[in-house]
Amino acid sequence: MGRDSSGLPETPPGALRQRLSRLAREAAKFGAVGGAGLLVNLGVFNLVRHVTDLPVVRASVIATIVAIAFNYVGFRYFTYRDRDKSGRTREMTLFLLFSAVGLVIENGVLYAATYGFGWDSPLQSNIFKFVGIAIATLFRFWSYRTWVFRALPGAEPVSRAESFLDTERGRDRERTARQRARV
Repeated sequence: MGRDSSGLPETPPGALRQRLSRLAREAAKFGAVGGAGLLVNLGVFNLVRHVTDLPVVRASVIATIVAIAFNYVGFRYFTYRDRDKSGRTREMTLFLLFSAVGLVIENGVLYAATYGFGWDSPLQSNIFKFVGIAIATLFRFWSYRTWVFRALPGAEPVSRAESFLDTERGRDRERTARQRARV
């Protein structure tokens, strides 16, 4: 492979498209599991708030923990089922660590709204719970795909090689067509 005008290795045509397509499929699967987890989280949150006398943030922490357990199963067996499964202890430790950071982000937003600004009606609590989940989800998506559910080694080089071969085959066909046109 050659180099582009910036001196960086050229990316075969279609390789970027393939990578973006894989990322879009991964984000869609992550969103499907996350959407179901969101329903679990908000459902448990509202159930705990209405059935118990727990303060808002404690009810939210309980709901987040239930959603984390639900999401782990969905991520491991649906979104990232094709990823490395050899280091389950490492995976679970990192998942819990990054989930705990997400829990702090999510419930920190709710805490600030409730105790910092006094916005504690049921509607306001649900809105700020949702905002906290949205912010924490961005962090979780990045951390889970980067650190927890790592791609199997070799998958990326194979797809690059296949893309390179497809490009070369296309160039060969173009050369053959030009040679035939000259004859």
